[in-house]
Amino acid sequence: MFLLKTWRSTAFGVYGYMNFTKSGFLDHSKKFKPEDMQLQIEGKNCVVTGANSGIGFAAAEGLASRGATVYMVCRNKERGQEALSKIQTSTGNQNVYLEVCDLSSVNEIKSFASSFASKDVPVHVLVNNAGLLENKRTTTPEGFELSFAVNVLGTYTMTELMLPLLEKATPDAKVITVASGGMYTSPLTTDLQFSGEKFDGVEQYARNKRIQVALTEKWADKYKNKGIGFYSMHPGWAETPGVAKSLPSFSESFAGKLRTSEQGADTIVWLALQPKEKLVSGAFYFDRAEAPKHLKLAGTSKSHDLIDSVIDSVHSMAALNP
Repeated sequence: MFLLKTWRSTAFGVYGYMNFTKSGFLDHSKKFKPEDMQLQIEGKNCVVTGANSGIGFAAAEGLASRGATVYMVCRNKERGQEALSKIQTSTGNQNVYLEVCDLSSVNEIKSFASSFASKDVPVHVLVNNAGLLENKRTTTPEGFELSFAVNVLGTYTMTELMLPLLEKATPDAKVITVASGGMYTSPLTTDLQFSGEKFDGVEQYARNKRIQVALTEKWADKYKNKGIGFYSMHPGWAETPGVAKSLPSFSESFAGKLRTSEQGADTIVWLALQPKEKLVSGAFYFDRAEAPKHLKLAGTSKSHDLIDSVIDSVHSMAALNP
């Protein structure tokens, strides 16, 4: 097991350095088609979680600049309002709205979903971007490990509760979940809240992101007849406030080599704009192309067989109707 974990970390480090940095983006961008990003989506409603800074902000701004009506779901009202004003000013699009919700709370997500449903607007794109890497074990008032609560439980609850509004937008509806290349270092596990005595925030984050990728596969299969496309994506290593706070040494050692938030959000916006027939539901995307979900010899692929058990546990925690 030690050798396998060491191999995963080494393979991830080499693969990441070659592909996930700013130079990787610039290299991959040589194959990009400019016309892919020139599409306008006026009249489309996009919900972006964690939209007040970093990749979420860049994604919301990118969608607003292309005419979308954007609902920014943020935990902090003041920071959310400031971000909203910046986007309205930079894009000239006034159809940008703030929704306040703490994505670590199942009850707040349920309250938000109920309130949002009363608007009776179809949701064409849901971007599950809100994410957290917490280095110390923290438990939410609802009794869940904080990283898991935001990255997995919050993402699951939000998506499941948005399904009726996504169905209203079919056949254009899409769910885009922002995962991470960090998931390459971890197989799927049913130890959702990291029961080990010594909490490892980086490993828990990787586990959470692996769940998001496997969950996207499952959603794509389960809801294939509902006209909704499900996609996970990896933004690369971007210089964001979240990375600077959670991984200060990583941020410092890669200073000048990390992607901008806009480069990190590029594939989110690309996925939102593309016709669904160009995309593969359930797939994992990186730099506007389908990417592998597992590194060679990493021994993580068979772990996806555990996803049904994981979903059963998460569904129970969310206390959603069957």
